[in-house]
Amino acid sequence: QVQLVESGGGLAQPGGSLRLSCAASGSIFSINDMGWYRQAPGKKRELVAVITSGRSTNYANSVQGRFIISRDNAKNTTYLQMNSLKPEDTAVYYCNANTVTRINVGTRWRLEFLEVWGQGTLVTVSS
Repeated sequence: QVQLVESGGGLAQPGGSLRLSCAASGSIFSINDMGWYRQAPGKKRELVAVITSGRSTNYANSVQGRFIISRDNAKNTTYLQMNSLKPEDTAVYYCNANTVTRINVGTRWRLEFLEVWGQGTLVTVSS
């Protein structure tokens, strides 16, 4: 089993900052892309930012220049630094990771691709 645990959500004022973190644990062989998604009330889940294993990044137009995604492979963790927050950033933020997990088969093992989602952390931007 591979699990993602998010933290760092909470209440921020417009123009303020928050940093989200997402730590992966379990039988992980490697982690490829990691990303952050969000879902606001009444809206569909949307991609916020993604970072590849090669450290290339991509951002939604709505957060470009304000948010920064990063990762620490030694800790199996990705971060989302959110600056210049706006009320429209209010949403539940979900971490996502595309992993290669190790599956034991008797005394041997094999590798399996596994997409994992975190439980979500609420970010509220309000004065």
